[in-house]
Amino acid sequence: MADVLTASFLPQLYLAMRNTFYLFAAIALTVLCWGLYGSVLKQGQVKMAADAAAIAAAAQPGTAPTATHPASLRPFVCVGLAYFLIGVIVPGVWLHYYGEKGVWTISGLAWSLAGGAMGALGALGIILAFKFGGQPIYVMPLVFGGAPVVNAFLTIFLGGRMKEIGPWFLAGLVIVILGAVVVMLSAPGAPRPAPPVAGADASAAPAAKPVAAAQETTMAGWFLRVLAIVLAIASWGAYGPVLHKGQAAMHHSRLRPLLCVGLAYFAIAVVVPDMILAELPEISTYNSWGTVWSLLGGAFGAIGALGIILAFNSGGRPVFVMPLVFGGAPVINTLVAIASNKAWANVNPFFWAGLILVVAGAAMVLVLAPRGDGPAPAMAKA
Repeated sequence: MADVLTASFLPQLYLAMRNTFYLFAAIALTVLCWGLYGSVLKQGQVKMAADAAAIAAAAQPGTAPTATHPASLRPFVCVGLAYFLIGVIVPGVWLHYYGEKGVWTISGLAWSLAGGAMGALGALGIILAFKFGGQPIYVMPLVFGGAPVVNAFLTIFLGGRMKEIGPWFLAGLVIVILGAVVVMLSAPGAPRPAPPVAGADASAAPAAKPVAAAQETTMAGWFLRVLAIVLAIASWGAYGPVLHKGQAAMHHSRLRPLLCVGLAYFAIAVVVPDMILAELPEISTYNSWGTVWSLLGGAFGAIGALGIILAFNSGGRPVFVMPLVFGGAPVINTLVAIASNKAWANVNPFFWAGLILVVAGAAMVLVLAPRGDGPAPAMAKA
């Protein structure tokens, strides 16, 4: 009798432990990639704008270049191209030659394309918020704080489990959001520029006033900025639940939903920016290093999207996967920014307190999330 119990129990225990390992590994992959996404993409933005400024200065000697802030839309095009390569070409080739579990369905195709569109629109919303005068010090806390709220309640609503929400789950969600906001607001800022040297000729090369600074004081700028932030919060908040429905409709395929995400990113991150650039040109240009950094940022974004799909396939649910991602990614982003600026000495206690809040709240969300949506799907055999 003991041998029979052992023979049936040990394989189930092994399968559960393997699924759990894959789940947390996939979440960690997404947190790391999306945490690096902003810093890497910012390098591409700066290098594209700096090159454009040098060209403008060389073309008109004696005038100050007007490209005083990073490029926005051209790096976004590179992000779309990276998603197309990693999210369309690679999965398409793999499916053609090796296949995968799951099937194409109309509903799965529609939901997965919609999920990819949500991800791309969220990234576009952040870029437009910066373009219309927003500053990272409050744009990113608002987005990373609001998106998990939208995600959690949309997931619970779509699952018909609103009555299962408990006070401790809500408390954990609030702690994750509060911790992310504290981390972002208390992070060491960039070093201040050096004061002008006494006696220097201040009129030699007058700095042009950035467009973003002019938009800070206008009602139209405030309206467009708030609209862009709302777009990012709503889109990234809906991304996980919508993509999860697409994956479930395709019988928990991993590559098919990713292919749809890549197609949606190509449409929104390549076609739409080209249309915007035709109407609202910016002083920037494509160059080798700016393109490489921007493509690398897009690659991190696409690999992070794959991590979310793998987490769902390992039994994860959007109601706790996405809050963990949105709670951890800004922490990684802030740590990378501190390390790149060598600002460890400027870190204050509130920053570390925010990190503790994120970890504690994420654990509460993970343990106390409503689970009335049926058993998790079994992993495919290795």
